[in-house]
Amino acid sequence: MTTLAVAPEFPGNLEWLNLTQPLRMAQLRGKVCALAFVNAGSAWCQQRLGDLANLRRRHGDRINVVAVHVPRFENERDPGRVVMLLRRQRFEFPVAHDPDWTLWQQYGIEAWPTVVLIDGEGKVRKRWVGDTQVRELDAAVSELQDEVVMPAYDADPIELRQMREPLLPLNFPAGLALDAGTLYVADSGHHRILACDPGGRVLRQFGSGGPGFIDGPMELSAFNQPRALCVHHNNLFVADSGNHAIRRVDLRTGEVDTVCGAGRPGQPEPGVFTDPRRVALDQPRAVAIDASGTMHIATVGDNRIWSLDLGRREIRLLAGSGALDVIDGVGTAAAFAEPVALAAVQQLLYVCDGAGSAIRSVNTRTGQVTTLLGQGVWEHGHVDGARGEVRLQQPQAIALDPNAPMLWIADSGNDALRTLRLGGGEVNTISLLHRLHAPAGLTVANGAVWIADSDAHAVLRLDVQEGILRHVPIGE
Repeated sequence: MTTLAVAPEFPGNLEWLNLTQPLRMAQLRGKVCALAFVNAGSAWCQQRLGDLANLRRRHGDRINVVAVHVPRFENERDPGRVVMLLRRQRFEFPVAHDPDWTLWQQYGIEAWPTVVLIDGEGKVRKRWVGDTQVRELDAAVSELQDEVVMPAYDADPIELRQMREPLLPLNFPAGLALDAGTLYVADSGHHRILACDPGGRVLRQFGSGGPGFIDGPMELSAFNQPRALCVHHNNLFVADSGNHAIRRVDLRTGEVDTVCGAGRPGQPEPGVFTDPRRVALDQPRAVAIDASGTMHIATVGDNRIWSLDLGRREIRLLAGSGALDVIDGVGTAAAFAEPVALAAVQQLLYVCDGAGSAIRSVNTRTGQVTTLLGQGVWEHGHVDGARGEVRLQQPQAIALDPNAPMLWIADSGNDALRTLRLGGGEVNTISLLHRLHAPAGLTVANGAVWIADSDAHAVLRLDVQEGILRHVPIGE
């Protein structure tokens, strides 16, 4: 008979981000426990945490869920930064920060996300690495629950501290778009899109403000964590990441409909489709439309770039093998590492690889992928200069300057705004009087750069010539 390993005790150097007291293994006895090793900034891990939250709602008090965040980037060693990442999803279970990878090593973890299943006696029973089907986890939990014998004593209760953001007009703003003097803001944490004048006065709101997947009039429709925005021919296209969908707002009527997306993660079947709700996408994070009218979609859940002919309703895979990596090549021979932002010009598509700390380009005609900045998924930092020397850290947004051969970069992990001179030029960091806070969206027009300063719940405007950074009072 195989002897089961006893789950190691939580080490004293763990930082419990949402508990009043450090957690002990004894408090988990008598219930099945799903212990998840995650990276809070990873799209795959965010999906897994969402799965575990649903699992906990399904099984109620019969299961414990505990998450342990292990940093990938240097900025993620800061517990305050991790708290901000987790507040976007509002998990109702204990979350620990393991900055020195101590518990990771004790359990012999090798990759994010990994879920370790611990039985009611505190023994390790199973583990899953990567993108496991939720129903497989569910079945294993149900099987172990049948073995549980409730203890005769009451364990010390686990007391959670609330991780709530203050009530502000914006909550984790992400994508930005500027068209005909109107600024559009993806107010991601409030699950809505705002149309504002340049001074910040709200003109219209698309989405009711609560999470959902509802088409229809602007005040009745619903989004779920909308991210990137793109305006094209009186339509506002939205990467509705939480719904795994691309949505469209008719700017003349305010009506919202779904371009494609099934409301759950999946991979689309290439070809022509008739029902938009039967086209599965895996966490679309960015959308851009090129000069031919073709839409390009970046999906961080499968690390791919998809192209959609809006007229024919035909979707095809443009590039990406699905592996999380920084590899150049043609079509599926190339690999991306969480493509989070896109910018299109003529037959060239610029791609911001968040986990790869890289800026890439894709020729939309040939599918050739080329790395402009970045050295690989484990190479990051904050270094300016020639392209071969440059280091970024978890960039989250890019924007093309309409008046210069310049690509603006929201280098989120460094809380910095940077520029790449296209055509072989250098990368520079813009000197700002005020620090940024995980910038997640950019748009450039009329000599100004608009910045979604996500963790500060704010939108900023940089006058490029004067170098002055101003707060835009959205809805204030």
